[in-house]
Amino acid sequence: MDLRKIKKLIDLLEESNLAELEIKEGEEIVRLSRIPKGMVSALSVAPQAVQMAPPVTQAASASGPAAPAAPAAAENATPAGHTVKAPMVGTFYASVNPETPAYVKVGQSIKAGDTLGIIEAMKMFNQIESDVSGTVLAILVNNGQPVEFDEPMFVIG
Repeated sequence: MDLRKIKKLIDLLEESNLAELEIKEGEEIVRLSRIPKGMVSALSVAPQAVQMAPPVTQAASASGPAAPAAPAAAENATPAGHTVKAPMVGTFYASVNPETPAYVKVGQSIKAGDTLGIIEAMKMFNQIESDVSGTVLAILVNNGQPVEFDEPMFVIG
């Protein structure tokens, strides 16, 4: 399938209310998927450090932000509340670009629909929006960190 056909499929997906589109042509399969609510049209986001909340556990902060044991320790010590999970695999960014402040900080009050961050997946920048109102109790991912599908990212109370 050539790039022009794929571009037309992307345009079709953007113009419709579809969340997913799959086309099979011979042995080739093209599957396009998106989050139904807003997409960010940022063209460049550099994975540079943005001031983030300190890690949730002392073990994680003592061993550094890239310690392999930190995710397991963070899951056990996360505060009770609503967990916002990654809807896709990609790279998490706390803001549109390094010069702007993070969308949210620990302790900040938010409303349902507020942007919490961005996940870059296949050169598309997708806004991650809160589905509940409340206070940000924990930020479980760092700026520029790869995230997996269904990985806990935020805790809202």
